[in-house]
Amino acid sequence: MRMKIAYGWVVVGAGMLISCMAMGSCLSLGVFLQPMAEDTGWSRTGVSSAGTLVFLAMGASAFGWGWLNDRWGTRPVVLSGVVLLGIGLIAASRATTLAQFELVFGLLVGVAGGSVYAPLMTIASAWFDRQRNLAVSLVSAGMGMSPLVVAPFVRWLISAYDWRTAMLVQGIVAIVLLLPVAMLIRKPPPVIPPQGMPDHPLRTVPAEPPMTAAQAFRTSAFVALALTHFACCAAHSGPIFHMVTYAMVCGIAPMAAVSVYSVAGLSGLGGRLLLGIASDKLGAKPVLVAGLALQAAAAGTYYFVSQLGEFYALAVVFALAYGGVMPLYATLVREYFGIRIMGTVFGAVSAAASFGMAFGPVAGGWVFDTFNGYGWLYIGSFGIGLGAMAIALTFKPVARPQPLSMQPA
Repeated sequence: MRMKIAYGWVVVGAGMLISCMAMGSCLSLGVFLQPMAEDTGWSRTGVSSAGTLVFLAMGASAFGWGWLNDRWGTRPVVLSGVVLLGIGLIAASRATTLAQFELVFGLLVGVAGGSVYAPLMTIASAWFDRQRNLAVSLVSAGMGMSPLVVAPFVRWLISAYDWRTAMLVQGIVAIVLLLPVAMLIRKPPPVIPPQGMPDHPLRTVPAEPPMTAAQAFRTSAFVALALTHFACCAAHSGPIFHMVTYAMVCGIAPMAAVSVYSVAGLSGLGGRLLLGIASDKLGAKPVLVAGLALQAAAAGTYYFVSQLGEFYALAVVFALAYGGVMPLYATLVREYFGIRIMGTVFGAVSAAASFGMAFGPVAGGWVFDTFNGYGWLYIGSFGIGLGAMAIALTFKPVARPQPLSMQPA
């Protein structure tokens, strides 16, 4: 049993690395934004539109990846996504027109990103019972590590060479590094009840048939979760994507601006762990509502900052909030819908989140090009963030039987 539990942490570690590189590649477009615009003459709105396409493609594919995850398992899904991610980055680095770049980066990298979030969170949840929140939070923390790892690496490559070389190297590294890591992912072994114990709890059969995905989609809990995740991501995607560029607009040097993004990543790691621990003690819903309120306030505060120290302080608070709430959605899906259909249901919830993320990049680019500044982006993010909190307050758990888990503790 101890060896089984130990290998669960190997799966969590693999999930952290894969999610860091994959989601970091999706979000790294914010680091590429200004160098690409200056080198090619493409508008910020046009380049940012590729970021919007990434999240639209991620959302459109997330449900399908989740469905495949429930039927094929996580390893083949993630392996497919890793190959697609590398191909997308390499091809995008060779794009000669804005339309080519938008389609190649937006669609290929976006679909690849959809193969990571829901499947990895699902497999981490499947390996654990008593330490489930910690395991899920750690995989989510891998995504939060991308500002600490991927963004500085990309910025260094751009400074040393150019944006095309940086994106080409990023694609090669994704394939070479992540393919062997993805091979470490396994399904958890079934727990066999002790022999001669017909009344053992692990032999207990649920009194009612398990809920199907179609039934789950018709519940108020699913609707509330999906809408909350959508509005939550719509509120923070713009400020995150344009964080580096906004700091540079305020006169901060490029590497210092990237360091603000890195500080946000570090704070997001802490937020995932702190809010995960708090949700174990206080419940996921009140922690989620509090985190969403803090996120809205921090997004609006960006309107007033312009100095490096202010950017650092706000990045800590903002990332603590948006990083901390992200694992809670997976926890709620597992808690109320069970592990059997979690890949499909959480895939649908994360699809809604990706559609929300799609608003930020293009909205920020349009606001800047139209008003020569980002002020209205932060005002809008504040309002949407309050909306996410209001929707979360309506969440009610599903009344369903809770059979004992068949997974290792």
